[in-house]
Amino acid sequence: MRTPSLPPARSLRTAAALAAPALLGGCDWVVMNPAGDVARQQANLILWSTGLMLLIIVPVIVLTVLFAWKYRATNEDAEHRPDWDHSTGLELVIWSAPLLIVIALGALTWISTHALDPYRPLSRIASGKPLAKNDRPLEIQVVSLDWKWLFIYPEQGVATVNELVLPVNRQVRFRLTSSSVMNTFYVPTLAGMIYTMPGMETRLHAVLNRPGRFKGLSANYSGAGFSGMHFTVDGMDDAGFAKWVSEARTAKQRLDLPTYVTLEKPSENVPAARFVAAAPQLFDRVIGMCTKPGETCMQATMMKDAGHPNAAAETGKPRGSDGEGALQKQPEEKGSSPHRNAPRESAPGTSKPGSEANRSMTSADPLPAILARSVAPARS
Repeated sequence: MRTPSLPPARSLRTAAALAAPALLGGCDWVVMNPAGDVARQQANLILWSTGLMLLIIVPVIVLTVLFAWKYRATNEDAEHRPDWDHSTGLELVIWSAPLLIVIALGALTWISTHALDPYRPLSRIASGKPLAKNDRPLEIQVVSLDWKWLFIYPEQGVATVNELVLPVNRQVRFRLTSSSVMNTFYVPTLAGMIYTMPGMETRLHAVLNRPGRFKGLSANYSGAGFSGMHFTVDGMDDAGFAKWVSEARTAKQRLDLPTYVTLEKPSENVPAARFVAAAPQLFDRVIGMCTKPGETCMQATMMKDAGHPNAAAETGKPRGSDGEGALQKQPEEKGSSPHRNAPRESAPGTSKPGSEANRSMTSADPLPAILARSVAPARS
């Protein structure tokens, strides 16, 4: 029986080269072709930086090939100068060109770092379109959960899970935090990555300049459900956004504190859902790590430790304890803490490599009932 022969390696390489354009035809380099002005400026920064660096890289590569060819061993016509060791002109070129490029890159970095500071409010909607002085940014509060994203619209009185809707050509101010481990909020078409950290708030100002459906994701590994921590980003005109808000306000579930505590439990591949935002100052409670009954917010604890006379009254949040702050107690008075960062026993599976218990940073509970029922379908 004759064994079929395999195609030669050269034929395979040729076929792959011919197929590559067809395979890449559907790719969208969203980072270099974004829909938001901030991301557009960041893409331009990448192009400028790359161009400046190529001013050194390309000549070095060309000269390396040229010198290797000209002074090869078989070229008897090449000039041979064994005692040559210095050229003032060559030294000037070698040192001045990189120095000028480093200065240019430094200036570019300094300017862009201040202009694209995520905490800094925008000065324009797009190139040639300055922001109006009376512009009020849309505030969206973002909480990274295990393993899903919670978006709260305080002005509109709604909240969503894994669904972000933005009006086009309007400045958006994101306030971000995390419920457990550190994560990264990233919408490539909108702006760069910004970290979310438990007990802390970060901010991001951005704008979306054209309608459409885009993708958002987590860009920092946070456990087993990290790979499914995606969300949709819908850009709409003002009328479409107002219609979406009206629809979201008809959601059956209210985002009160008990609902948030259930939502906070780890779950994977969570479908989009909508809520009527009902819990006052929920985002501040998440930052203060006091969403459960009996927990004292960190803001109050720090004010008490600093000796502030009206810590509880001025923060305006319920407190779980009227005791003295930790800094005012003796070590033997503190006891053990119920806080999530308190010392724990060894994690299950520690001594068993490959155990199912080792697959995540936090325990994966079953999908919360409020999400399993798919409170409200995502916009099609």
